[in-house]
Amino acid sequence: MMQGLIEQFGAVLGKQYVLTDDADKVPYLTDWRKRYTGKALAVLLPKTTDEVANIVKLCAAHHVAIVPQGGHTGFCGGATPDNSGNQVILNLKRMNQIRAIDSANQTITLEAGCILQSVQEKAAAQDFLFPLSLGAEGSCMIGGNLATNAGGTNVLRYGNTRDLCLGLEVVTAQGEIWNGIKGLRKDNTGYDLRDLFIGSEGTLGIITAAVMKLYPLPVSQWTTLVATDNIASTIALLTLFQKRATSLLTGFEMMTQESLALNEKHFPHMANPLKGNPPFTVLIELSDHESEEHVRKLLETILEEAFSANLISDAVIASNLSQANTFWHMREHITLAQAEEGANLKHDITIPLSSLESFIQDTDSLMRQKYPGVRIINFGHLGDGNLHYNIAPPLGLDPKAFNLSHEKAIHELVYAQVERCQGSISAEHGVGQLKLADLRAHKGAVAHDLMKALKRALDPQNILNPHKVVSI
Repeated sequence: MMQGLIEQFGAVLGKQYVLTDDADKVPYLTDWRKRYTGKALAVLLPKTTDEVANIVKLCAAHHVAIVPQGGHTGFCGGATPDNSGNQVILNLKRMNQIRAIDSANQTITLEAGCILQSVQEKAAAQDFLFPLSLGAEGSCMIGGNLATNAGGTNVLRYGNTRDLCLGLEVVTAQGEIWNGIKGLRKDNTGYDLRDLFIGSEGTLGIITAAVMKLYPLPVSQWTTLVATDNIASTIALLTLFQKRATSLLTGFEMMTQESLALNEKHFPHMANPLKGNPPFTVLIELSDHESEEHVRKLLETILEEAFSANLISDAVIASNLSQANTFWHMREHITLAQAEEGANLKHDITIPLSSLESFIQDTDSLMRQKYPGVRIINFGHLGDGNLHYNIAPPLGLDPKAFNLSHEKAIHELVYAQVERCQGSISAEHGVGQLKLADLRAHKGAVAHDLMKALKRALDPQNILNPHKVVSI
């Protein structure tokens, strides 16, 4: 039966776009963190929405599960198949066309397989900004960004991927095509199906195209690194910039001393230019549509006020674009430094800004009491309360052995503190299979059961990315 299905896939896509040899499938079977590895009946590479729809119809008829996949850069195993070998991977990388740029409406219509960086570049060539920006932007794809409601460094000003999306094209679990490709900023006609599919990680439908917002390119951007002594001063600094710079504030990233020390260990050219590698280093970016002089003067004025209020102890303003990029690379390389150091326990969490100081102080203290010598690699998008609160074992201990022994207890400790502060256990990485078991306790029984009811209603055969986000 399966051989016959493979032949039918070939009839839809062309045999060269149905990968069944083990060597050809390998690049699609392991997640970016190398935490999950599965097996697949085949890897399918469609080019059009009609091809996706026909593949889904075939899978529905044969009760074969589908794992939608984009750039495969996720952190929660959401695009990795299970070990049964009976699932097919539907990778959308060949669906990479930009269908239209509407300058008057300030929108771009594009397919799910478009690489994020290429979208940024296409928009810039038309004097527009596409503000979604992630560390993986050179390989992640728009479909995956939408499926996980990705965040990134510009959420403070422009919002998550959900906030940038106006319309979607989606293939349902029955192989029907929902054409919601509209560039409307107002459409009050019942349930918002767009928001239902965004963030669903391919469990309710397969996103094949989208209409996304564009913005005018800023005339000038100024970037600075500043030193703060504690988290209270860091939050006060954020408040000051929000009051003085308002919408011109487009980046506010926090990095701890331990995070940047690890960075410098593995990437010596990424040394912190601030004196003494302070307890907290904050990367701040202002973007302006008026003039370079205006935003530079505003930045200097706010920094002077911060010095006077003893909120900061040092500051370095990037003198050119190259130095500004170096500052951003420091922030982005922390994740790479962790990978070089070895396996670590990641927590992508959101905390209300009013509870952030309490969370960091209490969780740090509890973690160090229970696991002496543990290294806390805490950094993130402080402007929107998103911390990447990661745990590395004490020096000299085997990372894999430490994680195997303590992962469950460390997750429980962190998540209990998140719940105490009324935060979220997933800010921008999604749920996937990594947080599947934790979701019911975090969301609450009512919310979790509503999610399961939606899954049953839209995908009664449970063929779309089963055992991800919710299990039915």
